[in-house]
Amino acid sequence: MLHYAVVFFVIALIAAVLGFRGIAGMSAQIGWLFAVLAVVVLAVALLSGRGPTSIP
Repeated sequence: MLHYAVVFFVIALIAAVLGFRGIAGMSAQIGWLFAVLAVVVLAVALLSGRGPTSIP
């Protein structure tokens, strides 16, 4: 999930340099959303206390 956030931030930077402000803003917002979701998923995983499960 964090990978997608970085990808959208890079797209936003490239679009901003090229002058596409609408696409840059939208990509930055999507990147921000993915970054927040990644942090929430990480917090839930750490607070749940479940270890990795093994498949028999």
